[in-house]
Amino acid sequence: MMGLGRLLAATACLAQLASAFAPLSVRDLRLSSESDLALEPEGDFTIQESTDPTLLYPARTIKVPVDHFHNDTKYEPHTNDTFDLRYWFDATYYKKGGPVIVLAAGETSGVGRLQFLQKGIVYQLAKATGGVGVILEHRYYGKSLPTSDFSTKNLRFLTTDQALADTVYFAKNVKFAGLEHLDLTAPNTPYIAYGGSYAGAFVAFLRKLYPDVYWGAISSSGVTEAIYDYWQYYEAARIYGPKDCVTATQKLTHVVDNIILNKANAKYVQKLKETFGLGNLTHTDDFANAISYGIAGLQSTNWDPALNDTSYGEYCNNVSSNALLYPETARLEKDVQELLTVGGYGKEVKTLTNQFLNYIGYVNVTQVQSCDEDQNACFTSYDSEFYKKDDLKQTWRLWLYQVCDQWGFLQTGSGVPHNQLPLISRAIDVNYTSIACREAFNINKPSDVESINKYGGLGISYPRLAIIDGEKDPWRAATPHAIGLKDRKSTISEPFILIKDGVHHWDENGLFPNETAPNFPPKPVEEAQRAIKNFVQAWVQDFKKEKSGHGGHGHESAGVHDEQQVLGDL
Repeated sequence: MMGLGRLLAATACLAQLASAFAPLSVRDLRLSSESDLALEPEGDFTIQESTDPTLLYPARTIKVPVDHFHNDTKYEPHTNDTFDLRYWFDATYYKKGGPVIVLAAGETSGVGRLQFLQKGIVYQLAKATGGVGVILEHRYYGKSLPTSDFSTKNLRFLTTDQALADTVYFAKNVKFAGLEHLDLTAPNTPYIAYGGSYAGAFVAFLRKLYPDVYWGAISSSGVTEAIYDYWQYYEAARIYGPKDCVTATQKLTHVVDNIILNKANAKYVQKLKETFGLGNLTHTDDFANAISYGIAGLQSTNWDPALNDTSYGEYCNNVSSNALLYPETARLEKDVQELLTVGGYGKEVKTLTNQFLNYIGYVNVTQVQSCDEDQNACFTSYDSEFYKKDDLKQTWRLWLYQVCDQWGFLQTGSGVPHNQLPLISRAIDVNYTSIACREAFNINKPSDVESINKYGGLGISYPRLAIIDGEKDPWRAATPHAIGLKDRKSTISEPFILIKDGVHHWDENGLFPNETAPNFPPKPVEEAQRAIKNFVQAWVQDFKKEKSGHGGHGHESAGVHDEQQVLGDL
């Protein structure tokens, strides 16, 4: 079997795009399911790659109700069934009175999060506090399966509210193997939740809705504001990306749109597709989507080279170069110059010709050459028969259902203000990005984002709820650190930290002690992780003081701490 690290790296791009939700082709949805299943070997899973082979994390399960809300008509018909919710734990550093650190696995198999028990945020916090580290799988993902298939009817129990209730049930009922003689349940033990991205919003809601069960929570890149048309996804690339890359992408995308969206230029649409090597692709919006992925790679960048996806930098280096990087595209020079002129950039032919040829070359290498079948089979999002599949192998249905039902986050080019050039085609609109909602689930209306945003949205705050975000994260616009919002004072009770130059939950992953070096992790990440360790230690101290009768009430920090000492300069 492919090693976990290499497998995760190989599938990172698909996973990031799927969680967006970028409009993936049917082929990419199928491949994402295959990647999910590849993470699930038979039997207990053991990480043995780049670590001590004796450090084992056997999968455990706890039985939880399929339906926690029998008074809510959304879940009719109701059921009294239970299912096995999967988790893993490490009690290596546990000391009496220590907390339980629960990492919410979010919209993927919990297997993909096991690395954080060894290095990264769970390891760091468990070691610093004498706690038990836990990876808790989200219902329907991995092997935490409440139903016998993923039919739309059976996905009615796949909601954030039901999964939150699972997480509460776990904290109130779990018995850790080897520690059965101890009461490590909430509220007798401090439970601290951590999550990134969707799971970041998830733990923020967990802390606010169930404060008597979860003593604290750390929301990293938590998308607490559900947004149906999330055109803002590309704003981070526009604002923080290399300027020459951004300008080239905007202009070349504008050329594409001036051809495919202007009826007067209809006769050039086929020529444009053929120039990109996609002449056999039927739908124009599929074409626009197939050539759009390069600029979307920002989210997958990471400070750790082992996790970093270099595709974003490679794309920018290609499209912004004035030198011809793909000699084989030289034969297309006259065609490209004609398309630039028809597309409204005749006066910039000299500057844009090689950039356009490099764009074509990049798409050819990353997209066209990967297709060894009919181009529609590779790149279309139109396939009614595929969307009918709903057996347990169709894991692509899971996050997509959550997107269509509640969360939104459809990435479009059409939503970009008209006084601004988009980075992806305006042909990628809500109608196109919601094809799967209609075809797979018969959801023909916008996602019910209010069912999420009622918990606080961009303004969410609560004692012992930390908000950690990345300055350059494409998801920042859906977090309390969204540009334009009033800044908040960072306190021990409510840490509010923006990681300079950071992208998507950069505080989550870490290194083994022998891997560290000067400025590695980079200083902003190291400072954020140190602050997290310090304020969680303070929270645990407050819990102990309250339980001993020397603290305040349960919804505020009970102790007196030195803010500067705990948070540093963040």
